[in-house]
Amino acid sequence: MIAYVDVSVLLRIAFGQPNALPEWRRIDRGVSSALVMTESLRTLDRVRLRGGLSDNEVARRRSTILALIDSLELVEIDALVLERAAQPMPTELGTLDAIHLATALLWKDALGVDPVMATHDNALGLAAQAHGLKVLGT
Repeated sequence: MIAYVDVSVLLRIAFGQPNALPEWRRIDRGVSSALVMTESLRTLDRVRLRGGLSDNEVARRRSTILALIDSLELVEIDALVLERAAQPMPTELGTLDAIHLATALLWKDALGVDPVMATHDNALGLAAQAHGLKVLGT
């Protein structure tokens, strides 16, 4: 399976949260925006600062996050992605999710592939569905 992977999928796996994407192991080719690195590590740091994790847990989860990201093809955020993300969307969508969706759609068009959108974010999933992508995880 070819999938565009949103940060919510990676974080559920790295944090050992319930309802992690069951199809994760079936993804043969995963892609995401380079934004996924910043989003993942900022989230980990917020949890650390709130006192929710020991140093050992931070190190373990950071290592897991980096390994998960290493398994993905990362697409850089360029002017084309930002331009596409700035365009009107069929559903309400925040800036970071718009960048993810724009990246997925441009990647799909450039490579002629038909990825699924792997996300636990309802807004992103709905917007992806409105653009004709199959969605897993919502």
